[in-house]
Amino acid sequence: MINQIVEHATDQSATLQHATEAAAEHGESGVGFILHHILAHPVIHLPTIYGVDFSITNHVIMMWIISAVLVLSFGIAFRKPSLVPRGLANALESLVLYIRDDVILPTLGHNARAYAPYLLTAFFFIMLCNLAGLVPYGATATGNIAVTGTMAIMTFIVVQVAGVRKHGVLGYLKMFSPPGVPFLLQFIMVPVEVISMITKHFALAIRLFANMIAGHITILALMSIIFIFKNWLIAPFPLAIILFSSLLEILIALIQAYVFTILSAVFISASLASEH
Repeated sequence: MINQIVEHATDQSATLQHATEAAAEHGESGVGFILHHILAHPVIHLPTIYGVDFSITNHVIMMWIISAVLVLSFGIAFRKPSLVPRGLANALESLVLYIRDDVILPTLGHNARAYAPYLLTAFFFIMLCNLAGLVPYGATATGNIAVTGTMAIMTFIVVQVAGVRKHGVLGYLKMFSPPGVPFLLQFIMVPVEVISMITKHFALAIRLFANMIAGHITILALMSIIFIFKNWLIAPFPLAIILFSSLLEILIALIQAYVFTILSAVFISASLASEH
């Protein structure tokens, strides 16, 4: 893994050098070419229909690859179930059991089995999307607000469905009107409760997006220092920090997948346990 990170840093350095030279020729600012390597860009150009660009970006391709990797990995690892799994099956089962026993079961209790498939899928998908940015020529799809926003919307939908299934439509709607509140205050409390629910899921998307994009911006900014000063005496210091930051990004990638999963479980649990 360390060798891959060092190779990734080297590739990024070469890429950034070309970008810097191109930027200098065209008068582009440093912010411009740094963002060029972070934001999504079209790989397969498709027509724009009713103002919507259907072009396939590098982030979309990475999500397809990660989805295929997950399906193939679990399919191959558990094609022949055994009492004592080995190799890949053992590693995947260990992760599944950890998330189930330490996150899903303590939070959801007897409802864990119903929502474990979604939470486990979200965990593995986000984890691999986060780590994909550390692979040479890879891209971090979770550094795209559209991706994290969609994940947060999926959690929002699951939360609403869980509440309606548990309490019924009318019973679930009562959660927006706390008991004992005077009638006139209902006009204030109901919008506050609705905004509070939306804000929690909005923060879920922003937290993941901001954490993943911040690391890449830091690394690219440090790389740019080398080409700004163009001095071999200065180069080792940014490179050392880049290597440390890349190692730190592995930890952040795992933590953010864990945080998204546990917060999703907490939101679902709150929806199921709300007093109506």
